[in-house]
Amino acid sequence: MELRQLQHFIAVAEEEQFTRAARRVNIVQSALSTSIRQLEAELGAPLFIRNTRQVRLTAAGRVLLDKARVVIEAARDAREAVAAVQGLRQGTLAIGAVQALPAFLDLPSLLARFHRLHPGIEVRLCQGDAGHLIEKIRDDRLDLAILPLCDPPPDIATRLIACEDLVLATAPGHPLAGRDALPLEALRGQPFVDFAPAWGTRRLIDRSFADAGLERHIAFEVSDLETLLELVARGLGIALIPEAIARARRPALAVSVLAGPEMCWELVVAHAEPNQYPPSPAAATFLDLLAEAGGLTEAA
Repeated sequence: MELRQLQHFIAVAEEEQFTRAARRVNIVQSALSTSIRQLEAELGAPLFIRNTRQVRLTAAGRVLLDKARVVIEAARDAREAVAAVQGLRQGTLAIGAVQALPAFLDLPSLLARFHRLHPGIEVRLCQGDAGHLIEKIRDDRLDLAILPLCDPPPDIATRLIACEDLVLATAPGHPLAGRDALPLEALRGQPFVDFAPAWGTRRLIDRSFADAGLERHIAFEVSDLETLLELVARGLGIALIPEAIARARRPALAVSVLAGPEMCWELVVAHAEPNQYPPSPAAATFLDLLAEAGGLTEAA
């Protein structure tokens, strides 16, 4: 049974004549008659009582008419809903983000602009660590995520938002405070405040120390930036953090520049690979706004 056949059936039932019904659905009368006969054969019941001047519904036809109208109305609603999503008149946009974005991206202002342009789109925002957000993208629970990511998985596409050198943050009175060209070796034995292993900066720092053949002591493992900065400011440990964040917290924190190796913290916007799952119209539009705002510098 096809929608076209139901449309033909409704036209004949309402017009009570094949000639007028054929004009209404814009087909020749013989094609309309064939369509109705095929529908009757599929259902195994006559739908009309035919005479030379008029056609009338059978009992089976009257039952089908009510159901057919519901089906056609549902199909119309479905088409309109899809058109609304494509035209950004309705739908959802689910975005994930890590903490500490204000130093690199004014996400609230960007979301406010998106809402002004497309008020019918419901925007949902959630926070989490990089691993958690990536899994939500894979599970189709997020359209986009803004997060630090060194090595994108093959099923995740990324575009670069910011690239920041990591610097050493200490309490102002710390022996390493305010140093330039500080060797990584000088950090050996120092108590570190750092994020959990799933966080992007932790992976980057662990890799750099491993490559240098150095061990480090994690005294405090935290899950939010404010706690990390507060512990460092109180002299309970040191931390390697993006330069913009560290310098924004002076004079509560002192900043030291490392001699090397270079540790570049990359903030990206991530989404499913377009070849597998093309971005929704809302997600594609948000990416365009992010690019217009200068938040995307290159494809990764």
